[in-house]
Amino acid sequence: GDMSLQRGFTELLQKRLGWFPKQRRLVHSVGIIGAPFSYGQKRRGVEGGPRVIRDAGLAERLSGLGCKVYDYGDLSFTTVPNDTPYNNIVHHPRTVGLANQSLTEAVSRAVGDGHLSIMLGGDHSLGIGSVHGHAQQRPDLCVIWVDAHCDLNTPLTSMSGNLHGQPVSFLIRELQDKIPPLPGFSWVTPCISAKDLVYIGLRDVDPAEYYILKNFGIRYFSMKEVDQLGIRKVMERTFDHLIGKQKRPVHLSFDVDAIDPSLAPATGTPVIGGLTYREGMYIAEEIHNTGMLSAMDLVEVNPKLAASDEELNATVNIAVDVISFSLGQAREGSHGKCDELPTPSSTYATNEQTLRL
Repeated sequence: GDMSLQRGFTELLQKRLGWFPKQRRLVHSVGIIGAPFSYGQKRRGVEGGPRVIRDAGLAERLSGLGCKVYDYGDLSFTTVPNDTPYNNIVHHPRTVGLANQSLTEAVSRAVGDGHLSIMLGGDHSLGIGSVHGHAQQRPDLCVIWVDAHCDLNTPLTSMSGNLHGQPVSFLIRELQDKIPPLPGFSWVTPCISAKDLVYIGLRDVDPAEYYILKNFGIRYFSMKEVDQLGIRKVMERTFDHLIGKQKRPVHLSFDVDAIDPSLAPATGTPVIGGLTYREGMYIAEEIHNTGMLSAMDLVEVNPKLAASDEELNATVNIAVDVISFSLGQAREGSHGKCDELPTPSSTYATNEQTLRL
């Protein structure tokens, strides 16, 4: 009698007012692309990144968040024979160019298939192909580059000749008259403007890179700004700059060396004084909260550089956590898992009373 009236009323309220809505979490379908590539720098081992990140249970973690996971497997890269340095300094240009060309196709396909692309590196020279492939599907994208380095040297300003320190210079339109015709790179067209990019975590910037940051008005939050403003304001200003006027797809390119090397030691170019674990996760959470993340990279995990299993696990777990928080894992507990609490059943209660008697 009374109970069914009560229930009817509640159902009416739900219908009318959308009462007690289940917390809507964005359910992503994600496409994982392994990019076991190391020729953008000199330390072999970083090609082992995709395998250790997968082995740490990335797909399971994402499934647990409600993501549909499609794994495209690992790309296989060709080492171009007689790949002589450009200008006697830039190493493996044809090999790096070719690798990025095939990564472009893979990311473009994943995003075209309706997935959020997750590229597992590999070194950061792969940023060229990942952003390029993403831009083929979403030409209005913007880029958040989380890194200790700004990877902004041109082939003519690079001291090391390592292409992992140069990817962004190939992507920015305003820099194109400064980029020489590198063998293996004729297919590359710049796909972002200086204003479409924000850096977070910088603490090792070369003179030419600093000149480019200043001269082209690129927004950056070095570790000094993270200290001055706090990570919350850094993220507010980042989004204000990139998606304040209009919502558009976000590309997150995350180098694990952005995190302090005491926490993520297994990487090729560690720089002391990096992001804390909490700052790293906050960046990822806030990017998820925009609802605009469309592709991401997690690069520069090098298993061979771990001094111990502990160091390797620490680094790899941070990589998996960055990806998981970017895709909706929440520190305050995930929403939508639990809709109601169990009520003790009346039969059970009756049995207890009978026993007591």
